[in-house]
Amino acid sequence: MKTRSLLLKLAKQFPKRIAKKHHDYVGLMVGPLKEETNKILICLDFDSEIIEEAIRLKPDLIITHHPFYFGPKNKILKNDEIKAYLTEKLMENKIPLLSMHTNFDEGIGGMNDALAKKLNLKDVYIPEFENMMRIGYLEQEMPVEEFANYAQKALNVDYALLVKAGNDTIRKVGIIGGGGSRCFRIAMNEGADIYISGDAPHYVRRDVIAEKFNYLDVPHEVERAFMETLKDIIKKIDPNVECITLDHEKMPIVIK
Repeated sequence: MKTRSLLLKLAKQFPKRIAKKHHDYVGLMVGPLKEETNKILICLDFDSEIIEEAIRLKPDLIITHHPFYFGPKNKILKNDEIKAYLTEKLMENKIPLLSMHTNFDEGIGGMNDALAKKLNLKDVYIPEFENMMRIGYLEQEMPVEEFANYAQKALNVDYALLVKAGNDTIRKVGIIGGGGSRCFRIAMNEGADIYISGDAPHYVRRDVIAEKFNYLDVPHEVERAFMETLKDIIKKIDPNVECITLDHEKMPIVIK
């Protein structure tokens, strides 16, 4: 498929202007792009653990979720030896790399829609003051601890941390994948019974308790949903494009 055509279709659904308002870094990180793209490697992050596998697979394009460069490229290449090495290896092997981050998280049909779907939420909507959040309803009300177990399994993570300070039963759920803990009050004000996100610092957990609300802290790896979701989107654009997903990230070991 013509690379330009593919990227224009992706950009229409996940425009870069979304990322700009989040002061994010997305788009082409390592280039140049090839005229044709028929094999794509999709991963959550690109790092030294998979450089040799990427070279072996010889994709026409790598797409990551988390930005390969988070900040000015020249400054990163000057100060980060690992990034500089990976960039050099990609350029030597003529493998371009593109990142889709908050534009994919917020965009319709992207990350947070995929997570809401995994939870089987119904009547999902976007609240007025946070376009990244999705809020929806369970088919049946659940006790809060039963819901926490259900969500952990549905989102395919090894553990979750429950702050139980609100309603004893859950029907209405808010979610932002990744590090959206500070947005919990928006879900609370929308009448949600629980909010799901990750990377909650201590003071956020204390604020949740003070507000008598429920919060489920899930690991950032919940964003693995990016890989299969993007693969499905690309296959709908052109079923002949080969998409390889590479999930190389290991969950932290929980010590009890």
